[in-house]
Amino acid sequence: MAGATADEREILVDLAVRQSPPLLHRPQEMASLPLPEELLTGIFLRLPDPADLARASAACVSFRRHIADRSFLRQYRKLHAPPLLGFIEVKGEFHRASPPYPSASAASAVALAADFTFSFLPAPACQWLVLDIRDGRVLLYRSYFEIADTAFKLKEMLVCDPLHRQYLLLPPIPDEVFTSVEKWHTFLVHQSDLEAAEETAFRVIWMACLGDKLVAFVFSSTTGQWQAGPSHSGWIESFGALSRSQYAYGCFYWVTDCREKLLLLDTRRMVFSTIDAPPETKLDDVNVAIVEAGEGRLGMFVLPCGSDLSYIIRRNNVGSSGQWQLEKTISLGYDTYWYCFVGSMRGHLFLEHMGDFFLLDVKTFKLETVSASEHTFLWPRAYSNFPPSLLSSPTVASGVEKGAEKETLEQECTASSSTQ
Repeated sequence: MAGATADEREILVDLAVRQSPPLLHRPQEMASLPLPEELLTGIFLRLPDPADLARASAACVSFRRHIADRSFLRQYRKLHAPPLLGFIEVKGEFHRASPPYPSASAASAVALAADFTFSFLPAPACQWLVLDIRDGRVLLYRSYFEIADTAFKLKEMLVCDPLHRQYLLLPPIPDEVFTSVEKWHTFLVHQSDLEAAEETAFRVIWMACLGDKLVAFVFSSTTGQWQAGPSHSGWIESFGALSRSQYAYGCFYWVTDCREKLLLLDTRRMVFSTIDAPPETKLDDVNVAIVEAGEGRLGMFVLPCGSDLSYIIRRNNVGSSGQWQLEKTISLGYDTYWYCFVGSMRGHLFLEHMGDFFLLDVKTFKLETVSASEHTFLWPRAYSNFPPSLLSSPTVASGVEKGAEKETLEQECTASSSTQ
């Protein structure tokens, strides 16, 4: 029911509320109005908007107890993706969704409750930079300048939950691997690809060139360790020019420098492979984004500089040479030179145009404004989460939370910043 209309949502909520026993009724009247637990679960799970679920939970004590149950909330979060709340820059500035975008009110609530300055991280917090964002988690790193090599070196990484102000510092990459590389990619694995029952469980993948191979190491929050992952050979010369990772159907994709192949990492089977890229990706100065086209098909948006937006679907997903077909051409207006892709999520493409952020749905091809600004941003990434509510639970388990420890870190960061 993720596609339920406003009227359908009203019917579902009204059905639940009408069945709730009035709080002023006598006990014998209340006892005559119970609903089977499985029926309640079915009704509540079909409410597509978290706000509707909150309304239902406020109807009576029994409804709230049912909705607040941990197993129910877990089911609900698996069925309903959290709303897009805005975009976070590489230095942590949050640009929230604004009206009339549907999640604008939720974005405002999160902006007030969360700490996107990352002042709860090890000081100085201003040194931490965003690497990836997924499932309400933010992967960050900080580096140090090595005079001998006149280059910045990776110092440490962590994963945090800015809404609940918790973080987990990752252990160092094994020295025998880390000291041999200069270029690397690191990203979070999507929560739905994990078999772990704990909602705070996550994985991070770090990949780099080592000799004549591309190698990957995988960090698991369950074990607290890095382990050797898959490796791949045959296109090593293109590693330095890999695009930002794109996710669809349990796999990450990159466009290689030659633009004739897409590198694929299947996070369920943990294996690398390559597939043929469509001819449209071979153009100079082109934006490429991978999306989920539905029915297991892979979709791709291609935006050459100054041209219309093309939407291509891979009809045959079996093997490396699936057939790519042009599905639709979309005009973005006369000033397409200023559009750029800032990511994708499931069946949605995110675009930025001179400080304004847009969402394009692959089913309707409707371009919707998420937020507007007067200046452009540096490496923005989409941030989705449930607003502070019963649905909002910590996504990172750590011992660092609000309180005295947080105040100490803030004071240290302020002192450090004032001396720079």
